[in-house]
Amino acid sequence: MDAMEDLSPKRKLTIMIAILAAMFFAAINQTIVSTAMPRIIAVLEGVDYYTWVITIYMLTSTIATVLVGKLSDIYGRKPFLLGGILFFLIGAFLCGFSQNILQLIMFRGIQGIGAGVIMSSAFTAVGDLFAPRERGKWSGIMMSAFGFSSILGPTLGGWLVDHMDWHWLFWIFLPLGVVAFALILVLFPKTARRESETIDWFGSLFLSLAIIALLLGFSWAGTRYDWDSPPIIGLFAAAAFFTVIFVWVEKNAGSPVLPLYLFRNDIVTISNVIGFLMNAGMMGALIYISFFVQGVEGIAPTYAGYVTIPMSLSMVIMSTVIGRYITKTGKYKRYVLIGMPIMIIGMLMMAFMDNVWTAVAAMLVFGVGLGVGMPVFSLTVQNAVSPADLGVATASSQLFRNIGGTIGIAVLGTVMSTSLKANLKEKMAQGGQAPAQFDEATREQLASLTDPNMLLDQPKLKETIASLPADLQPIANRIVEALREALASSLTVVFLWGTAIVAAAALLTFFLREIPLRTSNRMPKEADGARVVQQPEPVR
Repeated sequence: MDAMEDLSPKRKLTIMIAILAAMFFAAINQTIVSTAMPRIIAVLEGVDYYTWVITIYMLTSTIATVLVGKLSDIYGRKPFLLGGILFFLIGAFLCGFSQNILQLIMFRGIQGIGAGVIMSSAFTAVGDLFAPRERGKWSGIMMSAFGFSSILGPTLGGWLVDHMDWHWLFWIFLPLGVVAFALILVLFPKTARRESETIDWFGSLFLSLAIIALLLGFSWAGTRYDWDSPPIIGLFAAAAFFTVIFVWVEKNAGSPVLPLYLFRNDIVTISNVIGFLMNAGMMGALIYISFFVQGVEGIAPTYAGYVTIPMSLSMVIMSTVIGRYITKTGKYKRYVLIGMPIMIIGMLMMAFMDNVWTAVAAMLVFGVGLGVGMPVFSLTVQNAVSPADLGVATASSQLFRNIGGTIGIAVLGTVMSTSLKANLKEKMAQGGQAPAQFDEATREQLASLTDPNMLLDQPKLKETIASLPADLQPIANRIVEALREALASSLTVVFLWGTAIVAAAALLTFFLREIPLRTSNRMPKEADGARVVQQPEPVR
């Protein structure tokens, strides 16, 4: 894609505006529902499927990401950027019409396809436009786009769900998607198709089947089925079987969808494992911030969004600053070694937060670590491979991150569910349960207050307690307080597990080999057809 690198600076800038518009559209539609999602799930009475709404999005985006990587290397980035925006528009539009939790899950899956295509194509397109040395600055700017959406989205989403019908959360930014589509259509240049390469249909099929079986196994284990149950064992066995077939297919494919030679490069392999672990711990834990703020502390969604603003602000500032330093110095490992421990401290603070202000402080610290360390991992893999493999290498990085995030959400969701059941049973045994002398109807009414859905829909909770006879309201308040305590204890366990997983990723960063960031997209030398690591060049 050297032709894109040779474009004038002004032309590159206009293309980056189009790319950032597409990325911001996908990001804001994701963050605007983050704070409101517990309320939406409660309204649709689907708390048992809470993780599925997120898991299906991650599942479809993961498959789309890895498949688009190789295809965009063959056909260019433009058609996939346009297709991704179109899928996301359709998915968001349909989500707004969801009448039940199953419809929401299905339409979120369509959104996930669009998001996976957009993100994979966007990050790869930046690699086409700029040499690795210059990408440090743009990686910081792209992180800032995510950060800005994280500031605006949750706050706006919380306000909307308190003052408007929740369906509008999915519709309000649809015009931005149309604008992003038009910008990409007009500004983004076409690139020639590689006539010599064919599509790896069988590799794509078996890779997709392996991912689906693996993620379903982790999603259902410990919730719908026991970990040692036949369905779960069967899914994991199927994932292993499809993976073996996939590896065999890739070894014999003329143009593999995920070339195995990439993983002979230690930088690619270690970076991907770090991304897997980091996202597993981070995503698995962070989705429960809303449970603490809204469920334990009882903060309305409008104000709950403010809690995450310090994280977003600190991430925006630090990612922009660090990105410029990476471009200036050509060095990147030092920032990972600084950022990861700060992230761990932030997650430890989340595990022991007991009020809104400690949650704010934890978010601030975590955001600093995220801003310092995260821009690096969009560079390491791209810098270590040939431009001919830029799309598929970027896709491999995002594949491991997405799988890590999905498995983390599923596993820590199981930890959350198991811990909550045990803690709630203990709290109820200590005096929160409805006295036996009440009639059956009253006991059932009081027992409904042990549903975690209640804590995520404060207006409904207050209405339910107010509807009870005056002599029952103190008992109802004790039950709700016991539920809050059980939820708080369970969240501590979840955040500690998340911290441990991120700490494992931090240890691996010491083994990440640093090579100078190239000042050109042209590789000085390609090794044995593997197209992996460039020859070192002086750092300017």
